[in-house]
Amino acid sequence: MDSGNVANPHEHPRAGTTDVERLYKVAFDLPENLARWARASTERLWTEKTPVRMESRVCNVPFYVKGIALGDIVRVRADNERRELVFEEFVAPSGHSTVRLIILDKTELDRIGSLLKKFECAWEVDGSGILWAIDVPPAVAYDTLLIALMQLKEAGKIEIEESAVAQGHRKGLDTLGQSGGLPTGG
Repeated sequence: MDSGNVANPHEHPRAGTTDVERLYKVAFDLPENLARWARASTERLWTEKTPVRMESRVCNVPFYVKGIALGDIVRVRADNERRELVFEEFVAPSGHSTVRLIILDKTELDRIGSLLKKFECAWEVDGSGILWAIDVPPAVAYDTLLIALMQLKEAGKIEIEESAVAQGHRKGLDTLGQSGGLPTGG
């Protein structure tokens, strides 16, 4: 499974770059239960080389891999048998968060897109059009975004999964949880 179907290329952080030849894919093996749901044993993410040998910066938002966000630094290894680079371990966070949505009501697509644009989030959409992988940049008020998404969830319009929540975004969730808002976790 490749992440790379961009909902709106103007919203994708790598769109329009001229250094595409510097990007390469890294295979992230999925756990068995997730692989069944994804109908793929591996998700391949675009990455770019960093100055450190065998380290890469993630350049797109994962649809299935958990705990990884746009811009995170990961260590990779060459798998000669598979003839590809494979994720080995997480190295450093970028400050971005990854949220996934399953769209239950397609009449809400414009509303959801407008909401994400308002928060300056980028997103990718899988081939089915119902699974969205969302990049939440570090400067976004994540707690406010999450409240808006939870309202759509409670209305039966979407399902939400917090796949990778950055430390800076967690701080806002702690405050929200203490103020009687959303429960913390994820």
